[in-house]
Amino acid sequence: MTSEQSNTPEAELDAALDALVQPAEGEEVAAADEAGVEEQPAADPYAEFKRELRTKPGKWYVVHSYAGYERKVKSNLWNRRETMGAVDDIYEIQVPMEEVMEVKNGQRKMVTRVRIPGYVLVRMHLNENTWSVVRHTPGVTGFVGNAHNPVPLRFNEAFEMLKSTVELEPVLAKSKAAAGAAAAGNIEIDFEVGETITIKSGSFEGLPGTISEINPAAGKLTVLVSLFERETPVELSFDQVTKMI
Repeated sequence: MTSEQSNTPEAELDAALDALVQPAEGEEVAAADEAGVEEQPAADPYAEFKRELRTKPGKWYVVHSYAGYERKVKSNLWNRRETMGAVDDIYEIQVPMEEVMEVKNGQRKMVTRVRIPGYVLVRMHLNENTWSVVRHTPGVTGFVGNAHNPVPLRFNEAFEMLKSTVELEPVLAKSKAAAGAAAAGNIEIDFEVGETITIKSGSFEGLPGTISEINPAAGKLTVLVSLFERETPVELSFDQVTKMI
């Protein structure tokens, strides 16, 4: 790999992925010394998910949709694969979701929402028929990248976009803790709108973003993250980001 390639967004995602699943060496040694036994490496919580991601047929493609219509597009496309004879080539459709704390009229409640608005992921074998079935589904505005010859997601890109389907609870617990601390006045807000930060945990770990909104009551930041050459708003808790040095 050349030095230029090592600075690409894909390489940054690879590094973030490695950091996510590899335990710190110091922690392993300390634990082994205390226990007096040889410590076994921690199991990768995503091992089975990665295996399935690598072995399932087809490739993952990303399509644009009208914001707010992602789940409708998923339903429409699933029906069209039946009626348009694409059952054997369109295998799976995903709209990654997330659970977040929402504050309305002073009341907090957990809500489920689309994690990346305006995007739908499709696992399929690309040919003229599947391209047409997807492209002409109501609500779809086009494929990401080359409109007529779309490029599939790389493994790490697909993993980053889909892993939230198996990683809701840890992020949710952190969000609840951050929201509660903010409500109790236990978090000092040291962020500003327009500030550039680095995401340190969650599905976008390692990526930079720009703060567009701060919600002290909920302990949340709205951060603009560049995905597929588009700025996408992502809601994060205070403890999921760090200032850029």
